Amino acid sequence: MDKLYIIIPAYNEAENIRSVVAQWHPLVEGIGSESRLVVIDDGSRDDTYRIASGLKGAYPQLVVLTKENEGHGATVLRGYRYAIRHGADYVFQTDSDGQTLPSEFSKFWRNRRKCGILIGYRKERKDGLGRIFVTRVLRLVILAVFGVWVKDANSPYRLMRCSQLREVLRKIPRDFFLGNVMITVIYTKKRMGVHYYPITFLQRQGGENTIDRKKIFRTGRQAVGQFLVLRKRIRW
Repeated sequence: MDKLYIIIPAYNEAENIRSVVAQWHPLVEGIGSESRLVVIDDGSRDDTYRIASGLKGAYPQLVVLTKENEGHGATVLRGYRYAIRHGADYVFQTDSDGQTLPSEFSKFWRNRRKCGILIGYRKERKDGLGRIFVTRVLRLVILAVFGVWVKDANSPYRLMRCSQLREVLRKIPRDFFLGNVMITVIYTKKRMGVHYYPITFLQRQGGENTIDRKKIFRTGRQAVGQFLVLRKRIRW
């Protein structure tokens, strides 16, 4: 029986974490007793970690970890490595803001033998024009730097086979702040089996968006610099 680890990074998600765990935990229960739902608190300043830890009694396959704040990218990379160390066959990542639907996971799991990587393509988005603009600009940057076209490089809805992911992670620094983006690029560039499925992408269900225009601009400049460095390091 395949073992699945669902990785959910969380930063200041005290308003959402209860409902997100309640929505996603039944999936790992249904797949098997060895599967896990892993919430990783990224040094939240609110009660995210306390609330999530308090849920473990009600959700027996829930794992809650905490660490210093490193950002979303480094947090998901840590989660993937955790899943691999604990013997997962597949790892799935989504976010803790309630924007994705567990009901759409079944088509990913049914098609898991195609992995590579199965990515939820946010065809219709309700998270604002600013975020959509960032995704489109990122797509162009990736094309310019790496010479590949990706539909949705940073989608927080992705299923990967751990035996392949282990090799991909060796090429990415542990603290890389756009971990999912670089994973998508490598899988695409090396033709490791990338498949897209359209998904629903809702508005944030509670709490505040921590991304503003200044942070977007700063992150963009940093991303281009790190992409150029990794392009030299990775032998395609």
